[in-house]
Order: sequence, then C-alpha cells, then structure tokens
Amino acid sequence: MQKIKPITLKLVLMLFLEFAVWGAYLTSLGRYLGNIGLGSQIKWFFAMQGIVSIFMPTLMGILADKKMEAQKVLSLCHGIAGLSMAGAGFYCMTAGGAVQFAPLFILYSISVAFFMPTIALVNSVSYNAMAKEGMDPVKDFPPIRVFGTIGFICSMLLTNFLPIGGVRMQDSYTQLISSGVLSLILCGYALTMPACPIDKTKKNESLAEAFGLKAFTLFKDGQFAVFFIFSMLLGASLQITNGYANTFLSSFAADPSLADTFAVKNSNALIAISQASETLCILLIPFAMKKFGIKKVMLIAMFAWVLRFGFFGLGNPAMPGVLLFVLSCIVYGFAFDFFNISGSLYVEQNAAEDIRSSAQGLFMMMTNGFGATIGTLAAGAVVDATVYKAAVPSWPNAWFIFAGYACVVGILFAILFKDPQKKKVAA
Repeated sequence: MQKIKPITLKLVLMLFLEFAVWGAYLTSLGRYLGNIGLGSQIKWFFAMQGIVSIFMPTLMGILADKKMEAQKVLSLCHGIAGLSMAGAGFYCMTAGGAVQFAPLFILYSISVAFFMPTIALVNSVSYNAMAKEGMDPVKDFPPIRVFGTIGFICSMLLTNFLPIGGVRMQDSYTQLISSGVLSLILCGYALTMPACPIDKTKKNESLAEAFGLKAFTLFKDGQFAVFFIFSMLLGASLQITNGYANTFLSSFAADPSLADTFAVKNSNALIAISQASETLCILLIPFAMKKFGIKKVMLIAMFAWVLRFGFFGLGNPAMPGVLLFVLSCIVYGFAFDFFNISGSLYVEQNAAEDIRSSAQGLFMMMTNGFGATIGTLAAGAVVDATVYKAAVPSWPNAWFIFAGYACVVGILFAILFKDPQKKKVAA
C-alpha cells in the first residue's frame, strides 16, 4: 500500500475547512431569514454571491499572481470573511427580534465578497503544494477534493442537529458565527501551507489579458456563443434550492400534522443528501462522458434540474410524499456535477491553449456570476409573487415555474447546440 504523504493530510484538512465554512450557512440561511421576517429579502443574500463572483475572484487572483503569495491571499480573504460573518452573527444576537436588513446584509456581503475567491485560491494552493511533492494533480487532487464536499456535509449536519441556547443552529444566527469561526481557523491554517511563487512573467500583460477578457473572443464561434449563453441560462438554477429549499421545508411547520416530521425538523439533514449524491455522481462522469458525449451529459443535467424542482413541488413531508423530496436530493448530483464538470471539459477540449484558463474563468463568470445573480433575483420575484405576496401562498406553484423554466432551457439547448468534435478555437 502506498504511503500517504503528510502534504496530502494537510490538503485534506484545508479542503475540509474551506467547504465547512460554506456549509455552515448556505442551505440554512434562508430558513433563518424567514424566521426573522426577512423571507422576501432572501434573493438579495444569494444574488450577492453571484454579483461578487463576477469580479472578486479575478481581483484576488491578480493579487496572488503579482503581489502576494497565494496562501497569504487565501489567509487574508478568510480573515476578512470570517470577521465579517461572525460580526453579522453577533449583530443578530444583539438585535434580538429587531434585526434590520441593511446592517446584516452589509456585513454578510463583505464576507461573501472575500469568501468566493477562496474557492479558486485553495485550488491554486493545493496544486502548488502537490507539484512540490511531485504529485499528479489530475490523478491525486480529486480524492482530496472529495473531502471538501464531506466538510460541507458535516457542517450542514452540525447546523441541523446542534442546539445552542435551546435553538438549533439552522433556526438561529449561530450558523453565521459558526461559519465565521471556521473561516478564522482557516485564516491561520492557510499560512502553514507551502509558499506559492509570484508569477513575475505576467507583469507586462495587458489589462484585457489580466482580467481574462481575451476569452470573450470565443463568442465569435457560433457554438461557443450558444454554449456560454446556455451556461448562463442554466446557471440561473444553481442557487434557487440553496436559497429556498430549507425555507420551503420549514413552512410545513405551520401544519400541526406535519410540524414534527423529519423533513421539517431536520431539513438541513435532508438537503445534505444532495451533497452526498454530488460526491457519488463525480465518479460517474468519466463513464457518462465516454458513453454519451458532452451534449447528452449536459442534457441529463438540464432535465435533472426539471426533476429537482418538480419533485419539490409534488412532495410533502409525510410518507410517501417525503420520498419525492429524497428523490429531488438524489437527482441534484446529476444536475450540479454533470453540468459544471462537463461544461468545464467542453471548454478544456475546445478552447485554444493560450486562452484556456481565461475561458474557464469566463465559464465560471457566466454560470456562478451572471447566471446565478439573474436567476436568484428572478427566483425571488417568483417566490414573492407565489408565496410572500400572494393572497393564497403556494410553494408548489413556484417550484413548477422553476421546473418549467429548466425544461424550456433543456429543449432549446437540444435544438441549438451541436455535439462537437474536439477542436481548438483560436483567439
């Protein structure tokens, strides 16, 4: 048996902490906001993640490339993010039942603005550390990355089951404090990682090259243009269930016959099945790509989103309706992984080598930036119209609208996108 290198264990802990920070609040924040009367503002909290993803990862990446070692930038970002998120939690604690949107949103926004770049930075720090140990990132990094998802799940379950002051964290501001503390721990831990070099060869690159704007020339290619447009359209689905699934499940507590069901009392634990499915679906991608090709794999992802939303609309916390919630969580792995990873592979296989990294950044900008922002705000408008401002609130109507949207996107993609042969598109 091959001996595990010490750096592998260090990277495992770093990835575990990185995603534990996110898992502490991402799927339960909407539930807490609903509890304190800010349900109609949920869309802004999740849209902010998309807004900052448009520019902050690039800015922090330039800082790491030119001015400061990447592990130090990672530490700096987690320090600011942790202090801001913990500050948001302490503000809610002191405000009691009079939490105001503005101060909470400002502190939260500062935190996510500095957290979102860390997702890319931990990859850079990991690849650098592995290179110094002679490890192959393509072969050795995926098993390490899985522990990030495990960290996310563990953090979700802790938030679900741990009561503080007689109130579970998923219903309390303590989830924000927990995330902040984990971020501050990683702030210190990041400094123990191997030093990353500053790339001085990029000092004379143009502003367009520094910001990855050169990749926008890919829009000259018709199929790439279709791909990026649909990446944005499908990216609109990415944050909907993160923002509203927990709030939706907690709404059943108003029905005495459903208030004590597992899905209502332990909604975060139920949603954690989604992340477990995500971990398993990663292992299916090589087979699926070889068997079906990129277009069919992406179509599987698109119609999995239809099922993800549709099952939520049809289910309920009682048996057998709760099984539809479970199925919704299971198909999430296909919806999320098959889209994100196959899309990344399409870019890798079809963009010219000199703009490949920028093209990957453009893919992330279209999905997690523009797509997630537009989708979250649009989803918020739908939920406002069907739930918060409706004469007769109906969560199923909201889920069916989301499912219908994903179905239309899938049908149009099937018609307009051609399954490509590998080709290198030059800038």
